[in-house]
Amino acid sequence: MSTTVKDLLGDVKRKFNATELSALAAYFRKVMFETLYQSQTGHWGGAASSAELTTALYFNRLNIDAENPEWEDRDRLILSKGHASVNLYTVLAHRGYFPVEELSTFRRLNSRLQGHPSMRSTAGVDMSTGALGHGLSIGVGMALAARLNKKSYWTYVISGEGCLNEGQSWEAMMSAAKFKPEGLVLMIDYNKVQLDGTEDEIMPMGCLSDKLSSFGWHVAPTSYDGHDTQAILDSFAWMDSDNVWPKAVIYDTTKGKGISFTEAKSAWHGAVINDDSYAKGIVELNADVEKKERAL
Repeated sequence: MSTTVKDLLGDVKRKFNATELSALAAYFRKVMFETLYQSQTGHWGGAASSAELTTALYFNRLNIDAENPEWEDRDRLILSKGHASVNLYTVLAHRGYFPVEELSTFRRLNSRLQGHPSMRSTAGVDMSTGALGHGLSIGVGMALAARLNKKSYWTYVISGEGCLNEGQSWEAMMSAAKFKPEGLVLMIDYNKVQLDGTEDEIMPMGCLSDKLSSFGWHVAPTSYDGHDTQAILDSFAWMDSDNVWPKAVIYDTTKGKGISFTEAKSAWHGAVINDDSYAKGIVELNADVEKKERAL
């Protein structure tokens, strides 16, 4: 009998390998799509593009304890692109922070699964986010707090290029380059599509790696495929390869990943998933889950 994702989720505390992470991410992407369809609200495009990144972090990388969310020595994860909250909630639920069934309350009145993550409401959320750009500023502060408190936890910040359109992000980069807090990693979900157009139409970034380097960051020597879980694990190995801070990694991703008619489409940044779109999209997502499970 072949292994399924549900089999994998029977032991979420161990480190998952690349093949297992790929299957988990495909399944989580399906759950996200179903959650957004049922709620008739939310952001599919940017949540779909970061599915592998968050899955690899929570099921391979982060030093965390779902049974003790406030553990002082835990690694921190800040989803600066807070509109992709359904991605974070899906991973947190399956990692054991709260019941998976609670995903059905996403964006409902009085639900703790708000449209943007709230650290005061939801277990596992390290920082309330949503206003694009402020995630990195907070990350710098968290990493400096680790130094002051003699803690060894790492602080990871996931940003989209929408965050990098904000001046606050670059102010934070200058600050981080000056103080060089240990354990600070900026992970860029670089899908190149925003709410109402492409990056080139809205605010061209040019050579992003050169920009980051010029601001004093230690940038990974290559951009990684953000949908290839082995590539993501390779990026983790690079993070561990030296003790130079702060670090930045660029992941090439696709907005609306997983469904042919939503990929790289700005219209799917936050479009409501109607009956027709759901019926077509879920077929593709189910097929991907089945394909990834056969590889287990």
